[in-house]
Amino acid sequence: MKRGFFTLMSAQFFSSLADQALFVASVAMIRGSGGAQWQQAALVPMFALFYVILAPWLGALADAFPKGRVMLVSNSIKVVGCLMMLFGVHPLLATAVVGLGAAAYSPAKYGILTEMLPASQLVKANGWIEGLTIASIILGVLFGGQLVSPMLSMKLLAIDIPLINTGIDTAPEAAISVLIAVYALAAWFNTRIPDTGVEMRPMPSNFLALLPDFWRCNSRLWSDKLGQITLSTTTLFWGVSGNLKYIVLAWSATALGYSITQSTSLLGVVAIGTAVGAVAASMRMRLDTATKVIPLGLAMGLLVILMNFIHNVWIAVPFLIILGGLGGFMVVPMNALLQHRGHNLMGAGRSIAVQNFNEQLCILGLGAFYSVSTGMGLSSFGAITAFGLVVAGFMWLIQRWHASNCILHKDEVDHLLMLARTDNTH
Repeated sequence: MKRGFFTLMSAQFFSSLADQALFVASVAMIRGSGGAQWQQAALVPMFALFYVILAPWLGALADAFPKGRVMLVSNSIKVVGCLMMLFGVHPLLATAVVGLGAAAYSPAKYGILTEMLPASQLVKANGWIEGLTIASIILGVLFGGQLVSPMLSMKLLAIDIPLINTGIDTAPEAAISVLIAVYALAAWFNTRIPDTGVEMRPMPSNFLALLPDFWRCNSRLWSDKLGQITLSTTTLFWGVSGNLKYIVLAWSATALGYSITQSTSLLGVVAIGTAVGAVAASMRMRLDTATKVIPLGLAMGLLVILMNFIHNVWIAVPFLIILGGLGGFMVVPMNALLQHRGHNLMGAGRSIAVQNFNEQLCILGLGAFYSVSTGMGLSSFGAITAFGLVVAGFMWLIQRWHASNCILHKDEVDHLLMLARTDNTH
């Protein structure tokens, strides 16, 4: 791996760590102010909002400027969202602004991989970036849980700056002030990412012209016999995973009687399993064999339903590790194959923007469904059952879809797999 790759990993780690910790602090802020449970659940879809709304422009933006610079500006937007919370803006609105920064960050983060590395290292690189992202999730949720805990928050609130009234009076506000510094550290690493030397694709003077271009890219990826399978798989995986982090918080409070700080440890357990699965996949899987992991998604959906029957933490911990491991092993090779097809079809930035649009639209839709259901009285157990059935059912359909492609479009599928196999050796 090139030196710049590890600089990129450092920037991604700290930015993702702050994102996860901020989610925990935002939940604590809404709970502390007496906000309804649906508002806590709505944090997930609000974070995804700009991924969906600005998808036609974000990919082109990532392709038009050096991606390190795009990531730097994106982290700055996240800091603005944090400051909005500190100045009294509702966490749901401020979370949408932080999500704007994350939406702009993602196409640049993944797109630079295809500029920096050969196709033969994409699965390995995705293993690194997903594994490190999961590590940041583990530490991020634990960090956020500790920042809002009585012990650490009291120490943070006791810090006094002479002649300055910061207005920071609660544990969530103290946590957010610390996270601003973490985002600043990630931004510094962004300044150290080298220019890859890839020619930029200029933005059109008429921004509306990007709309038909985006939809062409979206249609082209969905029409590709491998792209459609990898895109549907990763879309469903991230749609469920994005909402599962709040569902685990709600489930642990109901089934185990856990506080926010205690519940974050279980989120970390899921992330540990995902990291192990991601690393294992990066070592064992290749681009041309990526579709063999599809059945793991079906198993993952069925396992989610079993959460309803777990009320003991000693059973919950290994169960959640296995659940996360299945997801990590499935998503890394599928994500790498999707990047490979997208890069060949339309360019890295546009491909990642299409991927983000579909994945975040799924997060937005499932999150809105969960928020509305919670507002109407659906228990966390009922939501878990619904999510498990959705995952298992749709993964079964995707598996049948791919099998049908292999029969009806055998020559095309074989050609695309051969292309992936050839590129994997270079």
